[in-house]
Amino acid sequence: MSTMWLCIVCFLAVANLVAPQSIINSLPGFSGYLPFKLETGYVGVGKSDEVQLFYYFIESERSPVDDPLVLWLTGGPGCSGFSGLVYEIGPLSFDYAKSKSNSPKLKLNPYSWTKVANIIFVDAPVGTGFSYANSSEGYNISDTLAVAELYEFLQKWLKVHPKFLTNSLYVMGDSYSGITVPILVQKISDGNEVGQEPRMNLKGYVIGNPLTNWHDDLNARIPFAHLKTLISDELYESTKNNCKGEYMNVDPNNAACVDDLGIYTEEYNYLYSYIWANDKTVQKALHIREGSINEWVRCNLSLANTYDYDVLSSLNYHRNLIKKGYEVLIYSGDHDMVVPYIATHAWIVSLNLTIAHDWRPWFVDGQIAGFTMQYTSKKYCLTFATVKGAGHTAPEYKPNECLAMIDRWLSYYPL
Repeated sequence: MSTMWLCIVCFLAVANLVAPQSIINSLPGFSGYLPFKLETGYVGVGKSDEVQLFYYFIESERSPVDDPLVLWLTGGPGCSGFSGLVYEIGPLSFDYAKSKSNSPKLKLNPYSWTKVANIIFVDAPVGTGFSYANSSEGYNISDTLAVAELYEFLQKWLKVHPKFLTNSLYVMGDSYSGITVPILVQKISDGNEVGQEPRMNLKGYVIGNPLTNWHDDLNARIPFAHLKTLISDELYESTKNNCKGEYMNVDPNNAACVDDLGIYTEEYNYLYSYIWANDKTVQKALHIREGSINEWVRCNLSLANTYDYDVLSSLNYHRNLIKKGYEVLIYSGDHDMVVPYIATHAWIVSLNLTIAHDWRPWFVDGQIAGFTMQYTSKKYCLTFATVKGAGHTAPEYKPNECLAMIDRWLSYYPL
């Protein structure tokens, strides 16, 4: 085979790793051209690339060459990367003052983490957002399989975007990603050690309000709600007595306990994202493949019907990664009733690390933004931070403080 023909074959092989990417200059609902570089596309993973994972990639608004590369995993499982982009850490948000029910408007988010990092928002696992499979078998997914597909996604994405191979890489996410992020970091680390290509410049990981241990994290909700005076002394005592301190594995025949827990439950709504993302004009602008999904939903709850939750705790993955010497940031909104920070702090303490800096406040604009501790073990460093007044997805509630937090942490400054 001639050298020229070999080069053509190699080029085609790489080109087929990722479907043609699209640079998006404007979006419905946003006035004018986007003042940042937005790319969308699909990456085929799994057997015969039967799973097509959709992503949004936004280059750093500061210095794409020098700033870190972040893979952001929204929780769920089954919550779209667009949710993280528009409600949490991306450069766009909905302009509620100018939006109408059938015509959502977008505006710039001045506290976007793309001010300090290049970020890939991926719709994962399959069935999330605009990601889809070419066969029904492709939708059979689990925690460990989802991570394997994400690892393949990142390998292929970096091969097509080689200029980011030298950037520091961080895997980040929140909520249910507390399960998948440490597993993925372990897989990347193991891949680097055995010479998998491309070698990834992995520096650490970040998880916000992370689900880590199903039982312990969620069982802390009732005591936490009482601690924060979010439920009354009377309801707390009634719930504690009727449920006998067990709020997860509840006997459905225990009517008194079920009734008390019903009072505690609350719903949320993100209406504009559904209207915007299901608009055919929007989907055309994003270069969504026509007919690939029936309906976009922010969080695909139907995944629960086929999803295999085969990792009930990611704590051992955190333990395994201590010896790798990574930088780790775990942050929690201190008013999060979904995964209370008291449960998160408890498992961090169980790692038996050395306290480098004890509990102290951290500040933004002269005001207390939360509290923080730092733990170390040789080259490994874990920073734990609470975000004052924030709920389950902390950047959604305290964007200014969370941007300051991630900027300082990525720059190796104290919070």
